[in-house]
Amino acid sequence: MLPASRIAADRPVPHIVTELPGPRARAHVEFDETWTSPSLPRAYPIVPVRGEGLTVEDIDGNLFLDFAAGIAVNSTGHSHPNVVAAIQEQAAELIHFSASDFYLPIYPETCREIARIAPMSGRKRVYLGNSGTEVVETAIKLARFATRRPYVVAFLGAFHGRTYGSVSLTASKAKYHAGFAPLLPGIFHAPYGRVEDLRWFDEVLFDKLAPASEVAAIIVEPIQGEGGYIVPEDGFLQGLRRICDEHGILLIADEIQSGAGRTGKMWAIEHWGVEPDILLSAKGIASGMTLGALVARAEILETWGAGAHGSTYGGNPIACAAALATIELLEGGLIDNATIRGEQALAGLADLRRRFPSLVRDVRGKGLMLGIEFDTADHAEEVQWEAYQKGLLVLECGKSSVRMSPALTVSEAEMATALRIFAESVAAVAGEHGEILAAATAAGVINEVEEAV
Repeated sequence: MLPASRIAADRPVPHIVTELPGPRARAHVEFDETWTSPSLPRAYPIVPVRGEGLTVEDIDGNLFLDFAAGIAVNSTGHSHPNVVAAIQEQAAELIHFSASDFYLPIYPETCREIARIAPMSGRKRVYLGNSGTEVVETAIKLARFATRRPYVVAFLGAFHGRTYGSVSLTASKAKYHAGFAPLLPGIFHAPYGRVEDLRWFDEVLFDKLAPASEVAAIIVEPIQGEGGYIVPEDGFLQGLRRICDEHGILLIADEIQSGAGRTGKMWAIEHWGVEPDILLSAKGIASGMTLGALVARAEILETWGAGAHGSTYGGNPIACAAALATIELLEGGLIDNATIRGEQALAGLADLRRRFPSLVRDVRGKGLMLGIEFDTADHAEEVQWEAYQKGLLVLECGKSSVRMSPALTVSEAEMATALRIFAESVAAVAGEHGEILAAATAAGVINEVEEAV
């Protein structure tokens, strides 16, 4: 049993009291589907009404252990008291005043803090927006404006958002482009992750498609998110930095999902010692409040002037207050906890791979950005569903992967519980004992499977 909380009281977490989805959840889904856009890609029918830490209560009173964190958004957990207090204090003083047209005190304070923790040396400046996709759009505009070059390179498997510019960079699933052509022109997609893939720039792009002198920027996720939680080979990001330095190309690090401490460092790119020219953040940087940030070397942002870009709501004072509280918590121990709990998770998931080698094909990640690759997309979806039925919230990504991205507040006991439930979910999908045993026999791990089943 996990420690008692305001929501759970003396109940264990997870604690399922109805069939899933429950009756009130089913009624709400029907209501929702009457009024909302059918474009929303719902993963499974959970209807949350309260959250605390990693505990989520749904509309039927079921308790779930949340290892999805709102797609890696709730970095400090649900309703962290420090973040709630910062939001309440700011809301009582000033809810909104546009920082795009006027001088809002908390806006430059937030910019200074984000610049301070950004993984670039030298003088930096910051633009604040509302979301990840907004600051990706900002980065496209800024890179083209600053370099006076037309082309931008993204990567196969990348996800950068759904608005027109960012979805043009996205190449994780064809469905994100279906029906929306023509997309933004001047975008190329490179192979991702292997050092040998870097040859593509000289052998394909610069030789056959566009001269290096016309490429404005390369935008890369240091660890791909929606594309499957793919960790690049050592040397890949360093190679991109060398290419950019050689040809005067800007390197943009999209840390919207991988940043804010998730990988055990403030920014994932720090694992490889690479400094980008522009860094993008959102999701976990404000613990669930709507904030996106673009940090750039000052001389890049200073190429444009007043009116070149702005936002009515970007840098909203409540979102800024949440970000300041979040950064304090991240630096106060949560990043270190992500490293420790990530090591615990990788050890448990590696054991799972040994037990079910025909089903679990790979385990990867850094810190609390963890991907589990299955043999098929159907099996990944089935494991996600089984986990939901057992009260554990995880989320698919890539072609056949499931991601674990819990809040950085996750405890040792919560991690152990999640690993146990996830293993039970994999076992349920693996099927009857005979099927598991046959797969294990071929891999020479009979004893481990017999103990697991």
